[in-house]
Amino acid sequence: MSRTPTYPGGMAALLTQYETRRDSFTYAPGEGLPALDCDLAALAKQTVPAPEDDPGEAPPFRSSYHRKRFALRRELTGLSELAYLNGILIAHLRKRDWPDHAPALFQRLWAEQGAHLIGQLDPRWLVSAVTTFGDHGTTGVQRSVGLALTTLFGAMKLYESERLYSGLTPDQPFALDGKTRAKLPLEMDSYAIASGGLDVNLIARLWQEAEGDAVIAPLAHHLLDLLIHDERTVMRRLMTMRKRKARKDAAPGNIAPVPKAQTQLTADSLRWGLVSTIKAPLPAIARFAAYHLELGADALHIYLDEPDDATRAYLTRHPKIHVTLCDDAYWKASGRRRLPEHQRRQAYNATRCLRAVADDLQWLGHIDVDEFLISDLPLNEKLASVAPSNAIARVPPAEALAPETGLPRHFKLSHKQANVKKSELQDIYPTFGMHLYGGFLSHTSGKVFARTGIPDTRLGIHTMKYKGEDTTNRVKPPGLYLAHFHAPSWQHFRDHLDFRQTKGSYRPRSERPELGQAELLKFLSEEEGDDGLCAFFNEVCADTPELRARLAARNMLLTHTFDLDGAVARVFGELP
Repeated sequence: MSRTPTYPGGMAALLTQYETRRDSFTYAPGEGLPALDCDLAALAKQTVPAPEDDPGEAPPFRSSYHRKRFALRRELTGLSELAYLNGILIAHLRKRDWPDHAPALFQRLWAEQGAHLIGQLDPRWLVSAVTTFGDHGTTGVQRSVGLALTTLFGAMKLYESERLYSGLTPDQPFALDGKTRAKLPLEMDSYAIASGGLDVNLIARLWQEAEGDAVIAPLAHHLLDLLIHDERTVMRRLMTMRKRKARKDAAPGNIAPVPKAQTQLTADSLRWGLVSTIKAPLPAIARFAAYHLELGADALHIYLDEPDDATRAYLTRHPKIHVTLCDDAYWKASGRRRLPEHQRRQAYNATRCLRAVADDLQWLGHIDVDEFLISDLPLNEKLASVAPSNAIARVPPAEALAPETGLPRHFKLSHKQANVKKSELQDIYPTFGMHLYGGFLSHTSGKVFARTGIPDTRLGIHTMKYKGEDTTNRVKPPGLYLAHFHAPSWQHFRDHLDFRQTKGSYRPRSERPELGQAELLKFLSEEEGDDGLCAFFNEVCADTPELRARLAARNMLLTHTFDLDGAVARVFGELP
């Protein structure tokens, strides 16, 4: 098995790079560190002036020492001369060679003036000081504590810097249901959120170790105290996650039992499909079907809410598509009259399908004809990664931004998905943001995949119920989204407005305290007509560079290119 080092050239090259920045300072005549017996108390009372104001300090630089002295005094202007002395001593002691008395002067400085320095210096300089104790400590405790804290804070800087690319700020913990099942480096076991004690062991051992040396103890204890009080550390985030998990575990759950046969699924053995109750033109249905077949669906169960033999004939040419005509004969055979609300018909058909496909599929998703799954991995791999204890996988929505022509390519996420404060919605949508839940026109709940073969379940529009209550053993797989073509154009938005206001997603929602879509759109329709509705659409829905920039700045923008007509041609051979 080949081994590729992270650093080209391996450890030898890494050491060479480390040594290149350790050349000793050069000095001009008269330059150098203060004497070992210099008056530290007097220096504590003196303030570092701006070096630009001192002709003796200003460039041109006479030596590398002069250059470093100038930079440090400019950074530490306004602090005491001891802050500068600490900085210049650290700079010397990081080099390959240093004046003979430099280590002893550093020790004397912290032994006599440690309290003064802790009050003057910011955490970055305090970490530099403790690092210097690790390199030049005169006792075993100083060296061990210094090196240990250096490693701790250095590792924190690395992983916290990388974490910024997640789109989360350092004070925002990850969601509990977003954990990826993967091995850690060097075969380490992952930290147990509920019971792990690694953080406590690290901090407590360092605190106790530092107590063995009177010089380093105040500095080390101060840094550790800063660490446990900072709200932006991994320790604070893990503690927040632990509390959330405890509350979640303490809350009453409604656990749907996962069939034993589904606990050993692999990406190769897993079969998934979709169910959808559809009332749409054949071209829209063909695009929906072809896209998801190319995505890897093993079966599509389409219930035509408006029965049409020609549509069924076209679709069922593909062996993985199963079409049910929801005509009078269908409802008569079901033993009930046709349900008046389309949402209830959707749930009824989805539940019948969930029960019927248990011998063929392990996962069944329930989505609409204007919704398209997006996954960063093949969907069979994504579903196979779901823990066996979870009965449903939630798929969060990404609502389409409407382009001037063609299919949407850009989609917005809700503020909750991106861990953005609700108050920022008004910055994204200046006029209407405070009136919209998550900045969405349509649902923010998303849709679900449900495991088949679980008794006493009903598959609804946004979740699966077990014994009449929402299933609580659920997870939201990362990298899986539902691209919702809810209002892909102004004309589409306007054409569907009346239906959605009376029977669809713009109906009043009593559980929302803010002015929702229904009240807002009703007001705009009555008071401003199409001009007001168009202004609303252009701010909230239109795919503009300005809106994309505001969304992208908050990690609320998703981009995906669709070739729906191409998929139809590849799957069916001709466009309907």
